[in-house]
Amino acid sequence: MPTAIVDDDISIAYDEVGSATPLLLLHGFPQTRAMWAEVAPALAERFRVVTPDLRGYGASSKPPATSDLENYSFRAMGADMFALMSSLGHERFHLVGHDRGARAAYRMALDAPGKVESLTLMDIVPTDHLVEAWNYELSKAYFHWSFLAQPAPFPERLIGADPDHFYEACLSGWGGTTQQAFAQIDAYRAAWREPATIAGMTNDYRAAVSADLEVDAASRGQVLECPALVLWGADGVMARHFDAGQVWSPRLSNLTVELVPGGHFFVDESPRQTVEALRRFLLPLAT
Repeated sequence: MPTAIVDDDISIAYDEVGSATPLLLLHGFPQTRAMWAEVAPALAERFRVVTPDLRGYGASSKPPATSDLENYSFRAMGADMFALMSSLGHERFHLVGHDRGARAAYRMALDAPGKVESLTLMDIVPTDHLVEAWNYELSKAYFHWSFLAQPAPFPERLIGADPDHFYEACLSGWGGTTQQAFAQIDAYRAAWREPATIAGMTNDYRAAVSADLEVDAASRGQVLECPALVLWGADGVMARHFDAGQVWSPRLSNLTVELVPGGHFFVDESPRQTVEALRRFLLPLAT
């Protein structure tokens, strides 16, 4: 397993496969880079596919949170990814993210649009939009946002008592995805059973409703012009509560929206359809 040192105290674990056009795939919560196990090889025929673990996740570094939580912000995660890709010789690349990885990817494109050839966001609305739209129905479906944002060590201690039960309830609860759909479940379990990973993931959510919202406010009105694809799970929470085109079109001027069978974790549940959707979007853009 290769790693890259992207800061004095941060190392990022990653895999790389294929050749030619660089493509960065970012996983979500509560997963690791293993979620791309069936997607990355299928895209490697035309792309140099890089699949890292975000900081706080998998085999990447999990530093103690700073008092302002900035070091677990999506901007910090994005800076890790820019440094990783630069170390591999990729200054411009196509960018795909799911869940937390999509939030980091969106921040990356906002912070350095000249480095992002295209942007694919999977099953999210912008963080600031989600927080402002929060209501009773969303709070039932996405209870983990409020729970994980509580001060340490409250969530960590409760999750640590039975991490498999908590995280597997998350996997099966957002759109009806069954446990049998998760071919990489052993890799996910191995990661989330580590106390440092539990802490890293909770710090991610704490930052999202503090440090990240401050950064988002400064980006209000910024419109990205790169080709953009928003993929949603047809049976997921986002599809039930939001209109993807309506939410994203004011922010992404060159937007395509497509549904993929499954819930929030459609990449695990429907990897073939996910690959097909990515190919339709990315292949015409490949150089």
